[in-house]
Amino acid sequence: MNFRDSKNSSYDDSEKTSVRLLVSGKVQGVYFRLNMQEIAKKNSVFGWVRNLTNGSVEALLEGNKDGVEQVIEWSKKGPENARVDDLKIDYLQYEGKFADFIIQHDES
Repeated sequence: MNFRDSKNSSYDDSEKTSVRLLVSGKVQGVYFRLNMQEIAKKNSVFGWVRNLTNGSVEALLEGNKDGVEQVIEWSKKGPENARVDDLKIDYLQYEGKFADFIIQHDES
């Protein structure tokens, strides 16, 4: 039996992933970045989040697949007073280059 193919194996749970999110809607001025940082840290997800000049929020997430999925699920609604109209998700090659989750300065 090949355990790597089993959907319930611990191998799948510890799989590392990297994801870029683009969140649009009423996502600035509602503490989206601060709340995402809290959710990411709670789920041991590393990377960054920033506001874009077009009113969207961009984030790069790295970590265990299940932790990253938790942040993605949260991002579909965001914090109280936010309105998420669209969430674009790009799965990337995992690089493991972050040791924290930070709020970056806005795109300039």
